[in-house]
Amino acid sequence: MFSHIMLGANDIEKSKAFYDAVLGALGCPPGFIDDKGRCFYRTKTGIFALSKPIDGEPACHGNGSTIGFAADSPEAADAWHAAGIANGGVTCEDPPGVRAGAHGKLYLAYLRDPSGNKICALHRLP
Repeated sequence: MFSHIMLGANDIEKSKAFYDAVLGALGCPPGFIDDKGRCFYRTKTGIFALSKPIDGEPACHGNGSTIGFAADSPEAADAWHAAGIANGGVTCEDPPGVRAGAHGKLYLAYLRDPSGNKICALHRLP
């Protein structure tokens, strides 16, 4: 459904260090910075990118927005969360764990990145 997701970041290097750690915990290679100063993470299923806003205003989080990353296991989601905390992220919502939803049980872990964007690692339980 999606080709890419781009988030605003106020400090690309700090955000790159954060996302290299959390996405690395899920098996994604480190991001690369292009000639415009944007950071890209490419996988077989899509692209995740970071950029300073082109309007020159500070990046800010989307109230009510969450970007979810697929985790292969609850342990991978926990490693993602720990990597985020160790690299400038802030835990938010409930601690990582199982939640029952309309589509079954999910293992979820939530963080705010260095620019305040809300992100999640999600593993669908059988």
